[in-house]
Amino acid sequence: MKIPLIVVHTHGHLDHRLGDSQFQPLPHVEIVPADLAHVRKYFGLPDWPNGVAQLDLGDRTIDVIPTPGHYPSHVSYYDRQTGLFFSGDFFLPGRLIIDDAQADLASANRVADFIRNRPVSYVLGGHIELDTDGKMLPLGSHYHPRENVLQLTKQDLLALPAIVSSFNGFYTQNGVFVLYSQTRILLALGFLLIAVLVAFGMLLRGYLRRRKRARATLT
Repeated sequence: MKIPLIVVHTHGHLDHRLGDSQFQPLPHVEIVPADLAHVRKYFGLPDWPNGVAQLDLGDRTIDVIPTPGHYPSHVSYYDRQTGLFFSGDFFLPGRLIIDDAQADLASANRVADFIRNRPVSYVLGGHIELDTDGKMLPLGSHYHPRENVLQLTKQDLLALPAIVSSFNGFYTQNGVFVLYSQTRILLALGFLLIAVLVAFGMLLRGYLRRRKRARATLT
């Protein structure tokens, strides 16, 4: 008898679900879409983001904790058998991209309450972004020489509410964690680009006017 395969995600960003296509044609495989409606329905979380769901694997239970903030339907997983806490992009050593700061702080508090009296062997995020000196690796890089370890500790996770509370809503560095709003930074860069283009247009207009006056004087 073949054991069915369930493909679930921490969240819906493309780098976390790009491999789904390799499972789609296979028999006995269920892929759970990562949008909020499907996540709520599949795990049975009608009062999102409140509550904790369970993923029953037979003789192994995985707890599913809503952790929106980085992504609207983000969830984290706690394996009761091993004590592993899978935090995806919600919490990792490096860049913490926060889409919704209020939701992220609520998720940090929710997770801290959940694991406070539970054993946690390691906290495993979705990316390794530091080298062995603790320096940030280039964003989006595929080559990581002298890569640091991924795992964080239970104490790191318990400290997350304080870390998120330090976030100024734009860009904040707190130890090895860099918190920033990608949306706000992109908007700021967009406004800066517009301002540069406007300034360039005004300078070009002034230059053309001066040339026109100089030509008129010569004639």
